[in-house]
Amino acid sequence: MGIFSVPIEIGNPDGSRYETVEALVDTGASFSMVPRGMLERLGVTAHDQIPFILADGSRILRDIGWTRIRVNEKSEPSLVVFGETEAETLLGSHTLQGLLLAVDTPNERLVSVPGMLKWQPLGARG
Repeated sequence: MGIFSVPIEIGNPDGSRYETVEALVDTGASFSMVPRGMLERLGVTAHDQIPFILADGSRILRDIGWTRIRVNEKSEPSLVVFGETEAETLLGSHTLQGLLLAVDTPNERLVSVPGMLKWQPLGARG
């Protein structure tokens, strides 16, 4: 898969203030990751600490919290990982799915997609 960055906005939890940042699109990451300093400036607080497996196979614990992320004028609440101060911002799969965005790798862009429901009305079931 290709690697590319997109501009996104990280908001405070109520969505009244945002900061713009370039984020690496990482569909292999469960959640988006934002440097701790930015999240703290925006008033985002951690509510849990969970384990993660890094690309090299090592395991770490990281704080997570809820805030708003905006991409292409669409904003939704999203879980974010509190990254190290120097960490690159990642746009992960939880945020992409919440914003109904898919990755168009050849063109290095995000595209809107419809939500998916695999439900069928009772009468339509075989």
